Amino acid sequence: MYKLLLRPLFFSFDPEKIHHFTFSLIKMTSKIPGLPAVFRSLYSVEDKRLEREVFGLKFKNPVGLAAGFDKNAVLYNELANFGFGFIEIGTVTPKGQVGNPKKRLFRLKEDKGIINRMGFNNEGLEAAILQLKKNKGKLIIGGNIGKNTDTKPEDYTKDYLECFNALHPYVDYFVLNVSCPNVGSHAKLNDKDYLEELIGAVRKANSTFETQKPIVLKIAPDLNDGQLDEIIELVKTTNLDGVIASNTSTDRSGLKASKVQLENIGNGGLSGQPIKEKSTRVIKYLSDKGNKSFPIIGVGGIHSAEDALEKLNAGADLVQIYTGFIYEGPSLIKRINKLILKEI
Repeated sequence: MYKLLLRPLFFSFDPEKIHHFTFSLIKMTSKIPGLPAVFRSLYSVEDKRLEREVFGLKFKNPVGLAAGFDKNAVLYNELANFGFGFIEIGTVTPKGQVGNPKKRLFRLKEDKGIINRMGFNNEGLEAAILQLKKNKGKLIIGGNIGKNTDTKPEDYTKDYLECFNALHPYVDYFVLNVSCPNVGSHAKLNDKDYLEELIGAVRKANSTFETQKPIVLKIAPDLNDGQLDEIIELVKTTNLDGVIASNTSTDRSGLKASKVQLENIGNGGLSGQPIKEKSTRVIKYLSDKGNKSFPIIGVGGIHSAEDALEKLNAGADLVQIYTGFIYEGPSLIKRINKLILKEI
């Protein structure tokens, strides 16, 4: 029904506007008595064999929703009814910010991709905490954190620590988002020395809590082998809990979209099917060269159950969807979990 009826309708409107409309629609329908149970019966797969223990956390299944969809933690309780094993909220920054100027979200329909340059638009830390206090405990919640756009380079770590300390009681694991191509001073966030400083500071803050939370790093799909070797070494030296591979790409090669269309869109991060192979290559490299010594969450171009299985076979312990969820609808989660069970 989604691909035949809803997607053509949704895709006839501006991507960002329809995103907000869809949120309102899911919120509204989830308040109708009996409908959440209908959603669960349609999309959820309940089976103990799907459970995964990663970072010391027990995930009811390995299929999650990537950060960027529920930025402000307003819909995670309702989205849980679609069968996800975990949901990542954010990216959350200390202060609310509007992000980059609109128009900033673009579909590449022929490529089954999306280009965005949202710029960490979110309502800020306090708003996210207010929503997370409504957590009904249906599934694991990850907190994706970043810095404000106007933060000075010397205060980047302060921003991450502010988010980390405040969100600590409300999320199950943390993601340090240092690889988004749509934020300022992107170069410093990818500098190895700075990453060691940042991870060290966050881990020190983590040690002050009675219960410590897993901390993972989200990396770009465009890293070369040398840079990936640095990531493996970084995980080892900082005792990082894992890696998410990968974020969006700045590469535009091999797209069906015309040069004119891409020029009209401009800069931004590319997600969806065009980055599938890049993401899988990064996962396999990290898994093989890292001797499977740390967990990997695989994300990027998962539009089918087979795509997800490819990520898992490459070395991912869990997978996340985002663009595939938009193009394929909620049935994708069920199809992935069903195929995993079939392969067991």
